[in-house]
Amino acid sequence: SNIIIEPGEFSGQMYPLNLYTKWDRNNYGPIWIPAKGATIKLTEDNLPIYERCIVAYEGNKLEVKEDGIYINGEKTDSYTFNMDYYWMMGDNRDKSADSRYWGFVPEDHVVGKPIVVWLSLDKDRNWFDGKIRWNRIFKWVDGIK
Repeated sequence: SNIIIEPGEFSGQMYPLNLYTKWDRNNYGPIWIPAKGATIKLTEDNLPIYERCIVAYEGNKLEVKEDGIYINGEKTDSYTFNMDYYWMMGDNRDKSADSRYWGFVPEDHVVGKPIVVWLSLDKDRNWFDGKIRWNRIFKWVDGIK
């Protein structure tokens, strides 16, 4: 079955949905990926990037008022993440719907695990000068067998 995304208000737009970033799918970031226990300073510039993690995935109430940022009713200028997050990129980046469109993926949303390295290419070499990393092909991913 196919997944069909209906056209909507944010259809096709980049994450974060913010008019001020000027990012596109080929020039994205810089961006920092949240990790469990890591604390960031919250600013008006980075709030659109991390707001979804703080509210949707970690269950907090976030408000921006004239005098600052409030999380669960308390004024704050920082936030400590409770989960690890991942940045997902498709293997065909020009046609992939990935984290550039839907943001960070919390660890508890990752359902698959890698088993084997099927193919490994060195982007800095050409096909006749060691592009294929033969020592990695068909190798088990460490810790998973």
